[in-house]
Amino acid sequence: MLRWLLVFSALGLGACGSPTIVSRKEWGARSQTCRAQLTLPVAYIITDQLMGIECQELNVCSQELRGLQSHSVYTKGWCDVAYNFLVGNDGRVYEGVGWNIQGMHTQGYNNISLGLAFFGNKIGSSPSLAALSAAEGLISYAIQKGYLSPRYIQPLLLKEESCLAPQQPVMPRKACPNIITRSAWEARESHCPKMNLPAKYVIIIHTAGTTCNVSMDCQVRVRDIQSFHMDTRNFCDIGYHFLVGQDGGVYEGVGWHIQGSHTYGYNDIALGIAFIGNFIEKPPNAAALEAAQNLIQCAVVKGYLSLNYLLVGHRDVINTLSPGKALYNIIKTWPHFKH
Repeated sequence: MLRWLLVFSALGLGACGSPTIVSRKEWGARSQTCRAQLTLPVAYIITDQLMGIECQELNVCSQELRGLQSHSVYTKGWCDVAYNFLVGNDGRVYEGVGWNIQGMHTQGYNNISLGLAFFGNKIGSSPSLAALSAAEGLISYAIQKGYLSPRYIQPLLLKEESCLAPQQPVMPRKACPNIITRSAWEARESHCPKMNLPAKYVIIIHTAGTTCNVSMDCQVRVRDIQSFHMDTRNFCDIGYHFLVGQDGGVYEGVGWHIQGSHTYGYNDIALGIAFIGNFIEKPPNAAALEAAQNLIQCAVVKGYLSLNYLLVGHRDVINTLSPGKALYNIIKTWPHFKH
């Protein structure tokens, strides 16, 4: 494991202002032909180191990038260079496909991450301090301008172009999302079987009723769902481990340690996360999606969810429209998704 790749978990992102970015025009890039848009802010930073490219000056680094772009387009068949930005060993940030376009650096992550590649250092050596400082400034700027979530995750490192290898689990500065507890939303008491942890699956569900955008409304919705599940469906409690509202709140259902009642055959081995509302035609908003992703990452770091967990939609394991086509199309792009 290259030691410099651990630096971002310790750096304090205190850089101010805009980093100096060498534009595509300045380094002589071909015209932009990529069209797939990023949905901002993204939740992930994925780093890579390009080997076999050495440069310390603007002209030489620009020439190397033109060669890399030609290789990406004509040999790889991509629409452009694979990364959103590249950081040269000269301490300059070079624009790749930029802030708004999806990169091609990591299958399954391209639409939810910024790909950042270091280049120019000698084989076997770490990037220069100037390069690391430039990357720090770029990340700080991305957060300030809303391109990157302040609670971004950098748990993964690119190896051999496309294989993702877990690092020591790294959470952003905020370990877990704020969870509205059962007592806060005035849950009824219950007695349900214990969960078998760590869970092996995450199942994404929608509640299929009306949604909510304000915390008080979401609490009412969660209470109503609990009553329906207990009084009409004869469940021992609300069926989900957690519920996510469009207020960006995560509401504790039965929690980490208790079995849910969401999916027959999976209740003791899967965490059921339900988005409050119906998402057949329109997906949840960005606040809800980010809250759910943070919750999943939290579960891994806290040991409630296996490192090699599988993420599925409710419709993948039972005959249902849940979690709705619009939401399902989004979770298909999330890490660990398996149809």
